[in-house]
Amino acid sequence: MTHNGEFEFWRNRSQIFLQPVAAPSILGLFGFAAATFAVATNLAGWYGDTNTPNFLFPFAAFSGGLAQILATMWAYRARDGLATAMHGIWGAFWLSYGLLFLLVALGQLTLPTPNVPLGYWFVALAAITWSGSLAALGKNIGLAGVLIALAAGATCQGIGQLADISAWRTAGAWLFIASAVIAWYVATALLLESSFGRVILPMGIVRGVNVPGHQTRQMIQFPAGEPGVKVGQ
Repeated sequence: MTHNGEFEFWRNRSQIFLQPVAAPSILGLFGFAAATFAVATNLAGWYGDTNTPNFLFPFAAFSGGLAQILATMWAYRARDGLATAMHGIWGAFWLSYGLLFLLVALGQLTLPTPNVPLGYWFVALAAITWSGSLAALGKNIGLAGVLIALAAGATCQGIGQLADISAWRTAGAWLFIASAVIAWYVATALLLESSFGRVILPMGIVRGVNVPGHQTRQMIQFPAGEPGVKVGQ
């Protein structure tokens, strides 16, 4: 049997079971935006005192951590590798950050100055997020903006923490704020599209229709090895 004949054989005998899910990044990006904005404004010096860790750790752990980990599992189900990777790594970071500040709030830990271990956290996150930024350029300009600002912020934070340079830390905090705002916009765009059944806010989709007022056209196809499965969100 030829390759084309084998493909036709399996396609004609495949049974399709669709289990659609809502776009996981609606939850993931809203959780990320909320946690990142709350923490970044503290890092930027907008607010903060000795009681701040008591308020930061639960919000970071649950809004940024738990929400993104849940989004990761559904992004995996939707076969969205980019969302799985980015929500997963940053969800894990926010859980770790929340635990760190829980220990600070309980008086079990005092953060060092400069905070070299935290600096290396951001170095690792920056490297992974830059990879995600490159991948996002082939998919969604809005999401690419989120990740580019986030990767740049993590880079600045890493340098600032390792070298103990406050200007770098402040620059990183402002880039985190910018990333949170863009994430809020992209999540809102996804939410409105889901609710109205058409594009309300453009996100700069690289492939497909993403013009305000238009319906998103996504055809269910039969690519080799994936009968009836639509990949992504």
